[in-house]
Amino acid sequence: MVGEPGFLSSPDERTLRLTAKPLFGDPLATTLADAIDIGLLGIELHTRRRNRVNGLVTAVSDHGFQVQVGQSFGNCPQYIQARMFELRENDARTKPIHPLTTFTEAEQDLITKSDTFFIATAYQDESAGAAKGVDVSHRGGKPGFVRIDDELTLTIPDFAGNCHLNTFGNLEKNPHAGLLFVDFDRGYFLYLTGTAEVIWSGDEVSNYAGAERLLRFHLQQGYRVEGSLLLCWSSPEFSRFLDKTGSW
Repeated sequence: MVGEPGFLSSPDERTLRLTAKPLFGDPLATTLADAIDIGLLGIELHTRRRNRVNGLVTAVSDHGFQVQVGQSFGNCPQYIQARMFELRENDARTKPIHPLTTFTEAEQDLITKSDTFFIATAYQDESAGAAKGVDVSHRGGKPGFVRIDDELTLTIPDFAGNCHLNTFGNLEKNPHAGLLFVDFDRGYFLYLTGTAEVIWSGDEVSNYAGAERLLRFHLQQGYRVEGSLLLCWSSPEFSRFLDKTGSW
């Protein structure tokens, strides 16, 4: 979600307000509703600052929505590629949306050039207690760090991070996951849903420099949306932590 600075506000320590609408083609536009669990990631790429939030949607309007915060914490800046941005004028024209059930050449090209993506997971069983909820996390690496195994499968190294294991802990309980890739040059989005598994050890892990484990994602469906991102970006300044990571 994108807006002028100030489109996010917190009138108190447990409330987050967003005065912006989902971007064109974002599936959130059809799933956002009162009383649903939601996970959010606020990120400043130019400062490498990020904060994760989850909670409950308590109000939806024509101008945005409100969240009752359940959990919130900051993350370390590792593996974030620094990019400066400029907000561009909203283009009200309809953008091309391409539904997909396999990775075609267009999706494969976007993925193999990516140095950044985001992953959403959830564990919503009542037995989870205070840990119940939805999570969104940033992942970064050298371009090509996401390997395309076939037209339905991706394999991704996971590097040493904050050791909270939110994403992988959720996947051990619930394999469903959502991935978001961004083409920063053209403003394209690639939204993917499917299932994921964690590869904790073995030759594939040990042969990839810097990897502590691997994530294997199996595509069910997705959308490639052209030109909907209302931001223009500078060239990336790659994280120095990537110097210790390898390649496929």
